[in-house]
Amino acid sequence: MSTDLSFIHLILNASPLVQFVLLLLLGVSVVSWTMIFSKSRILSLAQKSANQFEERFWSAEDLAPLYNRLTNKKYISTGMEKIFESGFREFAKLKAQTKIDPEAMLEGAQRAMRVALNREVEVLEKHLAFLATVGSTSPYIGLFGTVWGIMNSFRALGNVQQATISMVAPGIAEALIATAMGLFAAIPAVIAYNRYSDDAERLLNRYDIFMEEFSSILHRYAHS
Repeated sequence: MSTDLSFIHLILNASPLVQFVLLLLLGVSVVSWTMIFSKSRILSLAQKSANQFEERFWSAEDLAPLYNRLTNKKYISTGMEKIFESGFREFAKLKAQTKIDPEAMLEGAQRAMRVALNREVEVLEKHLAFLATVGSTSPYIGLFGTVWGIMNSFRALGNVQQATISMVAPGIAEALIATAMGLFAAIPAVIAYNRYSDDAERLLNRYDIFMEEFSSILHRYAHS
């Protein structure tokens, strides 16, 4: 007597709880891949934008024209551009006032840049926690479905006098699919989390370095 052990057959004939686990892991995997592609695009654009802005920033003889060009553009600034705009805007506003201490101007610009930096941190780190959660919990969810499926297989053996491997194989096979599905959801999420966390950290370090360098320039402007 042959037993159908095809993937689709095993899923369709699995217990309702195992099917629920598989459906849950499939949904988590789809959401995870959506976030992976979205995060890849966001980080790629942020790196490209940082490279382009640094080139324009260090080639500019005066920062005021650069600021005016950025504020008159049609798109919304992000990343390093946003940090520069926030700092220079606050610095220019304070400098236009009379009897303002140079150090107060510099501190105001630095506060504005830190606020902009914190907003960029939220953008770069968005969804990373979800990927970490998927990577750490999906194998256990799949293992739960596997344990439940194996339990059902052994419970069914209690109703027969003579057990054979052909009787146990379908139940164990359908149970192991849950483990495989858990790994299928977890592995890409873990790889993406590690990759994108490193990329985000590198970008944030570049932003921090730029803020220090820009603060030094503003320090000279404040005392000029």
